[in-house]
Amino acid sequence: MSSAWSWYVMILVVLNIGGCALLLWWTSRRRGIAGDDASGTTGHVWDGDLREYTKPMPRWWIIWFYLTIVFAIAYLAWYPGFGNFAGSSGWTAAKEHDADVAAAQEKLAPLFARFDGQPIDVIAADAEGVALGKSIFANHCAACHGSDARGARGFPNLVDTDWQWGGDPDTILTTILYGRQAAMPPMAAALGGDEAVTQVAAYVQSLSGQKADPGLAAAGKPKFELLCGACHTPAGTGNPLLGAPNLTDNIWLYGNDFNTIRDGIVNGHNGQMPAHLPLLGETRVRLAAAWVYAQSHPAMPSSKTP
Repeated sequence: MSSAWSWYVMILVVLNIGGCALLLWWTSRRRGIAGDDASGTTGHVWDGDLREYTKPMPRWWIIWFYLTIVFAIAYLAWYPGFGNFAGSSGWTAAKEHDADVAAAQEKLAPLFARFDGQPIDVIAADAEGVALGKSIFANHCAACHGSDARGARGFPNLVDTDWQWGGDPDTILTTILYGRQAAMPPMAAALGGDEAVTQVAAYVQSLSGQKADPGLAAAGKPKFELLCGACHTPAGTGNPLLGAPNLTDNIWLYGNDFNTIRDGIVNGHNGQMPAHLPLLGETRVRLAAAWVYAQSHPAMPSSKTP
């Protein structure tokens, strides 16, 4: 919170507490009102015997209201809430969260302990390990890849055999542990303009067996081999070491229609898989990776866990 907002909050708090105290003081006084008679009423009478008195609130009630003000001041002195003042207790929501997480980690540690350091293909053959991995995946990975791990536009399908960075156990584990950064740079300027982009897009379509203008595809082939082949290989089969996808199959991360392919060449793509080691710890990452591995290897004994 900036200093200006801090002062705004502090002034607002002081005005509110001061206003409450002033209101209590004012209402606790016995006030003389024009028309008061000796009986302490205003002189207003309804229904023959219903009179309006000028008496203040009961003293015990006033005292309790004052005590709430004292409590509010003590609370703001002990806990944060008075602008940037952190409170004398040192309490923060982040510290409480960390304490709760530590307690949960301690409670769950024995459950995960036997999977420490195990290869993910070994865990994938263990029914309990795969069940734990599925739960971890659902909580931390499904938001992008879907609850069934089949992905969405821009998020890879994890249950097929097509892998942008490689699908062996160690590579899957590395991907989840440390994340990936895939970058397809804008290529329009390097290719030489709109016409060249259209030609290369047509050639990319033809690589996967799609119907494409043969003249445009033929013109785009040498341009693709010269500039795009450095990452995707001249044949377009991709390079897992660079995260460059295979363009000759029918699996497309962003879509395979002409306009989408052309847009990708013009504007590029920037896909990021965040590192999950700081979030989950190594053992939980291994369990999640084992579940992912089991989905793409249906012969695994535990790949069909409910």
